[in-house]
Formats: sequence, structure tokens, C-alpha cells
Amino acid sequence: MIMRIGVVTFPGSLDDGDAARAVRIAGADAVRLWHGDSDLQGVDAVVLPGGFSYGDYLRTGAIARFAPAMESIADAARGGMPVLGICNGFQILCEAHLLPGALTRNQHLHFRNRDQYLRVETANTSWTSRFLVGQEVLIPVKNGEGCFVADQRTLDELEAEGRVVARYIRGNPNGSQRDIAAITNEAGNVVGIMPHPEHAVEALTGPSLDGLGFFTSVLRALAGASAGGQQAGGQS
Repeated sequence: MIMRIGVVTFPGSLDDGDAARAVRIAGADAVRLWHGDSDLQGVDAVVLPGGFSYGDYLRTGAIARFAPAMESIADAARGGMPVLGICNGFQILCEAHLLPGALTRNQHLHFRNRDQYLRVETANTSWTSRFLVGQEVLIPVKNGEGCFVADQRTLDELEAEGRVVARYIRGNPNGSQRDIAAITNEAGNVVGIMPHPEHAVEALTGPSLDGLGFFTSVLRALAGASAGGQQAGGQS
């Protein structure tokens, strides 16, 4: 069965087309979802892409979190649906309180665009099971408000619960606390990442193919959930 992964477009989304292409390269159907539509069209997972939703004039992700699509996505995420937020999508997930903390202006107050090394810290999420803990990957980063911040208690909880998904290594591009590049929720189905894995899925355009693992990981997670459901149904 081919999985269907929704990619949401907000006013100002820039990387929705790239995210949809990454989904297709991974082997799933990409379903384009409009921010103003609450119908998720029966998708199995959702990607919130990068860009500048609504221009981010108030605060990054602050307006997008109230979109009708986000209400449905929040409900689905709390029910276990895998959701990946990339860059602006990460910001939206934090604003929607699906992930803790916030993304603020880069400490150096400059937009940063470069290929960035990350270290994978956990493979126990719907989006990282194809990686090894400690694996180093090369993925582009491009943001002006990518500095992850949280209070010390939240940071300690993320560390203790193994919810730091990836850290910046060989330089921190934005000043994120504890070099955090990606985090997950307690259930492991919602992941926010500041770098752009969708830009590292093809040899022609990316610095590596390392980003593809995020998209193939969710297919493994969905296949496992489907198989588990079938077995449970057969035993009832």
C-alpha cells in the first residue's frame, strides 16, 4: 500500500514543492493541502514546509497556527499521526504548542544559508528510525529566526527524555541553546527540525542524500503501525 503524506501550503510557503518532491522520491504519494481547508484528505502523515507563512509579520508561525488545517493537524498529531515541521514548520509547531520552546532571531542577527552538519541523537521517532544514533548528516540550513530557546527546566526535560532529535556540530549557525537543531514530542510522532532535509534528497541539487532518511523513516513507521493494526485485528 502506498502511503499518502500531506504537504501544507500557507501564504508565503517557499519549500512546499521541494517537500512534496522529497515525499515522492521516498516512495509515497504527496498530497497537497491548503492552509484554509480543514480536510486532511485521509493522509497518513503531514509535512509543514519551510518559508514565511503569512509573511511572519507578527512572529514566525504565530498566525499560521490558527489556520483551519492546523486545527485538524493538531488533533491528528495528538492522536498519533506523524507530523514533521521543517524550518517555518518547526516554528508553527512550537506556536501551536505541539512542541515546546520557541524559535527566535539568530543570535548574530543575520540570515544564515549554508550546508550544515548535524548529529542524530535519537532514532526513536517516526521520522528518524532510518538513522543511527550518533550518525553525522549534512543538510542545508537557511534561516533568520532559527535560534531554539526554552527555559532550563524544559531543556533538561528534553535531554533527560531523549527528545533532542539532532544537534548542530562543527559550528552552530544560529545560536540555538545546547546546539539543538531538532526536537520531538513525548510520543515521538511530531518532529520539528530547523535545517532542510527536503533539500538533501538528490545528488544533483543537494550536498548529500542524508535528508532522505527522514522521509523513508516515516514510511517505515507507518508500515509498522499498519502491520500492527492488521495483526491486532486478526487476533480479535
